[in-house]
Amino acid sequence: MTSVDAARPAALSWRIPVLGIGLAALLLCVVLSLALGARSVPVPAVVEALLGQGQGRDAMVVTGMRWPRTVVGLVVGAVLGLAGAVVQGVTRNPLAAPTTLGINAGAGFAVVIAIFTLGLTQPVQYLGFAFAGAAAAAAFALALGRRSGDLDPVRLVLGGTVLQLVLISWTSSILLFSERTLDEARFWLAGSISERGFDILVPMLPTIVVGTLLALMLAPALNALALGDEAATALGLPVARIRFVGMVAVVLLAGSAVAVAGPIFFIGLAAPHLVRLVLGGDHRLLLPGVLIAGPLLLLGADILGRLIAPPSEVEVGIITSFLGAPLLVILARRRATR
Repeated sequence: MTSVDAARPAALSWRIPVLGIGLAALLLCVVLSLALGARSVPVPAVVEALLGQGQGRDAMVVTGMRWPRTVVGLVVGAVLGLAGAVVQGVTRNPLAAPTTLGINAGAGFAVVIAIFTLGLTQPVQYLGFAFAGAAAAAAFALALGRRSGDLDPVRLVLGGTVLQLVLISWTSSILLFSERTLDEARFWLAGSISERGFDILVPMLPTIVVGTLLALMLAPALNALALGDEAATALGLPVARIRFVGMVAVVLLAGSAVAVAGPIFFIGLAAPHLVRLVLGGDHRLLLPGVLIAGPLLLLGADILGRLIAPPSEVEVGIITSFLGAPLLVILARRRATR
C-alpha cells in the first residue's frame, strides 16, 4: 500500500463525521421549519402530527402547510447546490452559478410571456413554461460558449451573463407595460417555497432524478477537469463530452428548481464554497456535501423570512439575495487578490 492510499482513509476519517454533523443540523432545520412561523407549534406537537397522532389546528398547520413546504425547500435547496457545484467544476470558475447561464432569467421571461399572453394565474401552470425557458436560455448560452466546436468556459460564462441581462431587460419591459402581468408574476419572480406543494414538485421529479444521477456520476471526471484540460486529456478523458453532460445536468437541475420555486439566487454559488471550506475540493465529497448545505441554506433563509416581519413573510428569494450579495463581493475580492 502506498503512502497516498494510506492517507485517503485518514482524510475520510474526519470528513465523514462532518457530513454527519451537517445532516444533524439539517434535521434541526427541518424541525424548526415545521415549528416556526406566524403560528408557532411546539416540537412535541410537530412530532405527533408527523406520526399521524396529532389533532386540531396545529396538526393541520404542520401536515397540510409546512410539511409540503419543507420538502420542497429540501429538494430545491439540494438541487440548486448540486447544480452550482457542477457548473463551477465544469467551467473551473469559482464564481459561476446556474444564474450565469441565464437559467433564472430565461425561466422568468418565459413565465412572464405566458402570463401576459395566456392569462395564467397559478404556479402549477407555470411549470412547463419555466422549465422550457430555462432550457432554451441555457442552450443559447452553450451555443455562445462554443469555439471551434468545443465548449469554452470563459465564453460560456460571459455569454450567459450577457444573455441574462438581455432577458431581464425584456422581462422588465413587459412588466412595466402590463400591470396585470406584474401583479400575477411578482410573487413567483421573488422566489418562494410558500404555498408550494407536492402538486408542483412531483411533475419535476423525473428531471431532478436524472440530473442528480448525471451530476453524481461526473464527480471523478470533475476532479480531473480541475487539473486543467491538458491534464484531463492526457488521462484519456473526453473533456468536451464531460462538459456537455455536465451542462445537461445543470439545466435539468436548475431548470427544475426554478420551475418549482421561481428564481432563487446565491444558493448555487454559496453552498459549494461553504462545503469546500470544510471538506476540500474533492468532488466525490463536495457533491454529497452540497446536497446537505444547499437545503440547509434555503430552509434557514425561509425560516428567517418568516420571523423577521411577523405575521407577514419575506420571500426566501429576497432573503437569499440580501445575504448572498455580500458573499459574492467577498468571493470576488478573494479571487482578485490571488
